[in-house]
Amino acid sequence: MTAELKPAGPDDAELLYRIYASTRESELAVVPWDDAKKEAFLRMQFGAQDSYYRANWPNASYDLIVSGDKPLGRLYVERGEDAWMVLDIALLPGCRGQGIGTRLLNGVLADAAAVAKSVRIYVERFNPARHLYDRLGFRQVEEQEIYLLMEWKPGEAG
Repeated sequence: MTAELKPAGPDDAELLYRIYASTRESELAVVPWDDAKKEAFLRMQFGAQDSYYRANWPNASYDLIVSGDKPLGRLYVERGEDAWMVLDIALLPGCRGQGIGTRLLNGVLADAAAVAKSVRIYVERFNPARHLYDRLGFRQVEEQEIYLLMEWKPGEAG
């Protein structure tokens, strides 16, 4: 499946919410809340995350991952002076495990290498995507509670 990036706009808020909510499904499956309470919680969390990202990284690219008109996920990248930060990469459940994330991250890494920048990403300690980051050559550089800061450096990656 081909995947392209398209800047997310104000009309994409509901789609971005759905992508976010899909990443929390298994976590909330064990919570004894009804669907309305789960949705209210997810909308609050999504709003807080979105506000935080945009306040702290106003110049980041906030992109939808699409194949034609079909939404696949989202990719947010801050291309900073010292390093690039992958703020978020998330794929809808039916799009995971198909190499889409690998291809997109390889593109980010190639672009960063072309300008001699390292790339960083925070990942939850037990997130299965950590294996992807390991394969791409990211190395853990810091621990912050449940999160690990991982970094890829051009010329050092396998």
